[in-house]
Amino acid sequence: MRKIDNIFTLIFVMFSLFIFDSCEKNITVDVPESEEKVVVEGSIDLNGYAMVFLTKNLPYFGVIDSTMIYNLIIQDATVVVSDGIINDTLQKTFNMNYFPPIYYIGNKIKGEVGKRYFLTINAMGKTFTSETTILPPPILIDSVWFKVEQNQDSLGYVWSIFNDPPEPGNFYRLFTKRISKDSVFCPIFFSIYDDKYFNGQQFQFSMMRGASSLGLSEEDPEFGFYKIGDTVIVKYCSVDKPSYDFWRTAEGEMYSSGNPFMTPSQIVTNIVGGGLGVWTGYGVFTDTVICKY
Repeated sequence: MRKIDNIFTLIFVMFSLFIFDSCEKNITVDVPESEEKVVVEGSIDLNGYAMVFLTKNLPYFGVIDSTMIYNLIIQDATVVVSDGIINDTLQKTFNMNYFPPIYYIGNKIKGEVGKRYFLTINAMGKTFTSETTILPPPILIDSVWFKVEQNQDSLGYVWSIFNDPPEPGNFYRLFTKRISKDSVFCPIFFSIYDDKYFNGQQFQFSMMRGASSLGLSEEDPEFGFYKIGDTVIVKYCSVDKPSYDFWRTAEGEMYSSGNPFMTPSQIVTNIVGGGLGVWTGYGVFTDTVICKY
């Protein structure tokens, strides 16, 4: 709360000066330089190759434009994924369907259930490491369907019934992809779950379409919805506890951004060596629903 208190204090002082002093004054606030760090967003899907996005963190008051974004992408790193036997040196690639469009991808190791995958990154003169596990996919999906939302003509949410296994400590992340509309899978809003409150039970839930970095803005009337005529692939994923901890804290920070009444939180990372971000193994199960009345 200290940071927020300082901001409110600054606003109060500036307001007082405006009321009681008709003369213009220049107020200079010294903002400390942020430490430059490597930010990792890496994953390996069941039956898929590893993908790793590498960027540098953005200063809190940094100006965001196309030049700044391009300069944040780390393009000269060495990225290696190992399953303990095979080493896969990931190759830099360019694909406008992703954001950022420059990332590293493997071609030797595909994800398998039960295996551990070790990530090593050499970038900016430092070495960063992490490891993750691909857990069995959540295959206990009872059904998936689309339902038009109240006061909407053709827009609604995708719903699903899920049977959680009896063993406690299961963690899930959900994505969707609209055929012919989305080029990649997008995490739904509030995409990360654990089974703390529904362990071993059947439960029903709705999925609000997440915002792709290349997708619609919040002002669009279809934002968050699926539409009659859409064919939607739902990607249900099991993740390990370190991955869950990252995505839980990261999404909490993203969705509360700008809210002065929220307590600031620290995003948990599983990157060792001073980096930020996450290396996640996904146990994947997919199902498809056609959006209709």
